[in-house]
Amino acid sequence: MTLKILTMKDLILLCVLVFSSSLFSLAQNTVCFDFSPPPGGPGLNLFTKYIDVYGCGIYAESSVSDEKVLHAAAVFAELLDNNEDGTVDDPALLLQLQNNGALMPIFAADNNAAMNTFFNTYEGDGVAAVLWQTEIDPTQTGHWGADATVEEIMHTINGVGHVNVYPEAFNLEPNSSLLSSAMDVARGGQFMSIPNPYPSEAWYHYDDFTCDYKCMAIEYLYWMQVSNMGILDDPQTCNGIANEWEPCSQSLLQTMDLLGYELITDPQYKLPQNAPDGNYCPSGSSGVIINDVKMELKIFPNPVSNDQLIKLASSVEGPILVQLYAVDGELIYQDKHQNNTSINIAKLSSGTYSYTLTAQAEVKNGKIIVQ
Repeated sequence: MTLKILTMKDLILLCVLVFSSSLFSLAQNTVCFDFSPPPGGPGLNLFTKYIDVYGCGIYAESSVSDEKVLHAAAVFAELLDNNEDGTVDDPALLLQLQNNGALMPIFAADNNAAMNTFFNTYEGDGVAAVLWQTEIDPTQTGHWGADATVEEIMHTINGVGHVNVYPEAFNLEPNSSLLSSAMDVARGGQFMSIPNPYPSEAWYHYDDFTCDYKCMAIEYLYWMQVSNMGILDDPQTCNGIANEWEPCSQSLLQTMDLLGYELITDPQYKLPQNAPDGNYCPSGSSGVIINDVKMELKIFPNPVSNDQLIKLASSVEGPILVQLYAVDGELIYQDKHQNNTSINIAKLSSGTYSYTLTAQAEVKNGKIIVQ
């Protein structure tokens, strides 16, 4: 197990080096996730912030801002539920991620004490990348050089999930998959070490000598996906990455990398096609489990104007205690309501409010935006 952890750490550090060259409102982003106490375990007890994303964990140190943790959670969810309908696009992928305990650790800084402790004690199989708080920018989701969240979470989903669910397509070893075959063409040949120079016909020519073949493959998969999503499609970014990756737009990828484009757009693999934007709040109602009965919770419209009503609906009989809190934690509203009750919020100023719903000894927390 020690050897496995060290190998995983090396891969993670290599991947991170590439970039280094609920209802909650942050800036313009809306994220429907809540924080909860972090699950414990080897290497995990050092984290104080945690968000569950469809059974996968976002873990962060205490000094990492809530906005950045929520941003990572939103991006993770958008890559799993790309049409944002509240249902993960690939159940087999999600099961693999859950079984392996997929997680994204966020550290205050590279190689700090927490990061070193994590890698010395973590015993799981769910980590393929890490984030540092300095490389997360919720205002520039996935933008090259500003926000590494899309890259590192994509590495995690691909490395922990796709490689194992679809090995014939995404195995990272030489001569093992459609991915490795496509990458050999993109690099102008199959190279176990960095060629100097790359063949002139290559369009993927990463030259970090610490990145082995498998590292090259996981990076190649990332570059193709974000090119297809349009994340890199601006002159400044294209020029900035040209020394490593040439087809920076969907049209260039489609015409230049035929094998790769066919692979990542093949519907049987259900890879995300839309770029994450840091907002995740699926349309429709959210579900609350109360005594093993699903309670439909509908607060609509949402966001809501302060001249409108919000409505509470549930399938559970009996009163529901509704409590609203200001951003500073002050209780500003408290009352009990029956099913299908409308609540007048005319006295609320614009902003983000926390709510607590209590029914039959069960509690649901969330947030609502008043415009």
